[in-house]
Amino acid sequence: MLRTRIITALVLLAILLPALFAASPAPFIGLTLLFIAAAAWEWARLNGVTGAGALATGVLCAALCAGLWGAGVVERPLPGVWTAAGLAWVLGGIWLLGRGVAGWPRLPRALRWLLGLAMLCTAWLALAQARRMGVNFLLSALVLVWAADVFAYFAGRALGGRFTGGRKLAPGISPGKSWEGVWGGMLGVLVVGAGWIAYDGAHPEAAPSLYSRLHEFGLAGLVLGVVFLAAMSVVGDLIESLVKRSAGMKDSSQLLPGHGGVLDRIDALLPTLPLAMLAATLVARFA
Repeated sequence: MLRTRIITALVLLAILLPALFAASPAPFIGLTLLFIAAAAWEWARLNGVTGAGALATGVLCAALCAGLWGAGVVERPLPGVWTAAGLAWVLGGIWLLGRGVAGWPRLPRALRWLLGLAMLCTAWLALAQARRMGVNFLLSALVLVWAADVFAYFAGRALGGRFTGGRKLAPGISPGKSWEGVWGGMLGVLVVGAGWIAYDGAHPEAAPSLYSRLHEFGLAGLVLGVVFLAAMSVVGDLIESLVKRSAGMKDSSQLLPGHGGVLDRIDALLPTLPLAMLAATLVARFA
């Protein structure tokens, strides 16, 4: 299993890194259309749409995103979109997690399908705009999510249950997650943020990272912003776990051998990318 995971990761890196660091954002943005199509196919299957319907969902999602790109939406400021997406994730996330696994299938299937399509298209649009803002900005947003996950894993393994009497974060949705893991993840991204700001200071030619932009609001703004984004990455992870548990599936698919599906790799990014774009918008307007 470990060998398979490593091989898959190396193949993905060999595909993604050249596109990411290309002089133009176009190769990376175009490549991500394939991944968002795969994620939409997985979402449809998780919500009872199978066969041709699931394939059509993937094609439709990619076509919608390509249409937004072709219409020039990727180049336009979208403060309203990021605000609406942020509110939807915060309020909707609280509501969905409060209802638990049993609450998800009670929503009409068409509504669940539409929510997924909107969620994926918005995340793709945020990803595309983040790449246009610069590789440094995009990478800093991606690494925030990855660091939160990695630090949470190790903190949870080392300290899980020691400070909360064994209390789990969401036992009915993801029994392995502990509060200590969440706190460790938040501490980890603060450390990463401090290091990234130092890097930005030593490389002024690079586009400012997400951390440097948040730092425009001072130390308190940086800490609050980073902790909030890390917390929302956990919300994205939990909601995908809720949907999978409702469908009785461990992974969203087996498209990525050793890693599960595309949704399994990007679930925490779905709320975080639009919120990172909202943060960048607020900094540009008020800082």
